[in-house]
Amino acid sequence: MSTKALFHQTLAALTGQIAGRPLDAALARWLNQVHGPGSDVYEQLKDACTVGVREGWLCERAAGGIRYGRVFKPEDVLHRFSVDVVDMQDLAGPHHTHPNGEIDLIMPIDGSSACFDGWPAGWCVYGPGTSHCPTVAQGRALVLYLLPEGQIQFSK
Repeated sequence: MSTKALFHQTLAALTGQIAGRPLDAALARWLNQVHGPGSDVYEQLKDACTVGVREGWLCERAAGGIRYGRVFKPEDVLHRFSVDVVDMQDLAGPHHTHPNGEIDLIMPIDGSSACFDGWPAGWCVYGPGTSHCPTVAQGRALVLYLLPEGQIQFSK
């Protein structure tokens, strides 16, 4: 099985566990307890993202110092989540709103202790209607975004 197919399969199993749950602090705590750094799911996703960037099927676009890309559109097998991955180092991205919320997996790379919006390696969850300028500090990180129905609105 290809790395991309295994990545999809891992995400389908994960999104099946979170589908229908409120996007809130309780979900972030659960994700970090069950699928946080050192867990099989975290390591599988981090390895697949690292390989995907190297092979060019992840983060194939670039703008403003950020490499990014939507690898999977919302589909039933992913429980209507889209999947995006960004590669950022010590910078802030464009301001945007999450109409249905956003679930982020922070994966520092190259031995850094990078944080995303102040969060270290692991998961953070933004509820519906929240907004931010996504910021990576203290190094380089890959950040995986799960967006319900793929909904995101960039500010002008």
